[in-house]
Amino acid sequence: MYECIIIGGGIAGLQAAIQLGRYHHRILVIDANNGRSTLCRAYHNLLGWPDGVSGETLRALGRKQAERLGVHFADDEVTAAEKKGGRFILFGKSGKTYESKRLLLATGVKDRIPPISNLIPCLGTSIYVCPDCDGYEVTNKKVIVLGAGVAGASMAITLLYWTKDIIYVNHDGEELPEKWRKQLSERSIHYIREPIESVLVEEGKEVMFCGVRLQNGTEIFAERGFIAFGHNQVNTELAKQLGVERLENKHIPTNPRTKQTNVPNIWAAGDIGVHSEQVTIAMGEGAQAAIWIHKSIMNEQSN
Repeated sequence: MYECIIIGGGIAGLQAAIQLGRYHHRILVIDANNGRSTLCRAYHNLLGWPDGVSGETLRALGRKQAERLGVHFADDEVTAAEKKGGRFILFGKSGKTYESKRLLLATGVKDRIPPISNLIPCLGTSIYVCPDCDGYEVTNKKVIVLGAGVAGASMAITLLYWTKDIIYVNHDGEELPEKWRKQLSERSIHYIREPIESVLVEEGKEVMFCGVRLQNGTEIFAERGFIAFGHNQVNTELAKQLGVERLENKHIPTNPRTKQTNVPNIWAAGDIGVHSEQVTIAMGEGAQAAIWIHKSIMNEQSN
């Protein structure tokens, strides 16, 4: 039985694994390998990576570092969980079961991304998700917001901080209420309600966004893109099964000092928590949770 199992091998989970590995604890990371960080081709706002680094690179380096510290990994997806006595039992999609006295939930958030051709290869390099992370990248550039309903309109208005040349294409959302259409018009944001057939790209060292082709055949050209489709999936169903408190938006509140949830011996870190969704914050929360998990283990051993 492990001293702690980390569910999720993204940024928060890996940082926690590294910290706990340095304490020489028996740790298992269960990773389904389908989180948000598997898609981003480049994060540009991280200390030490001025030219950007992909989520894939961060994950590969993090796993290698954790494995060097003796952390175990299972490539599996936890589909159910229960508490039995003083231990947690996890059931994997593979048919395997896993047991631990402590859990760290780092299952993250999954963005809703419609199956638009050529979109995924551009994520992080020329199509972005988070204005706090990558708004800087569109400074004074022509931008197309690929979105849905109010979520897309709100993103378009937010991006005015960096550029005034913005087109919002409402791909699959409901028609905007009049007040939102008025706000876009007043800010000179061109609004189009038409499904997107594909992303236009330029092939080179990297696949770069250069516009969109609408289903009606119209092609619109721009230098950068942002997506805002709304209805992202917060992966906290396992938390619900274990009695962990969730807010209305399904995020998990934790003790700000320890990152422990309302259920003893269950911690949460990263995008499933209540904060702005940032790689740097996920790293910090992963380390923070790990420190208090270590304290919990030490307290148990001293009693």
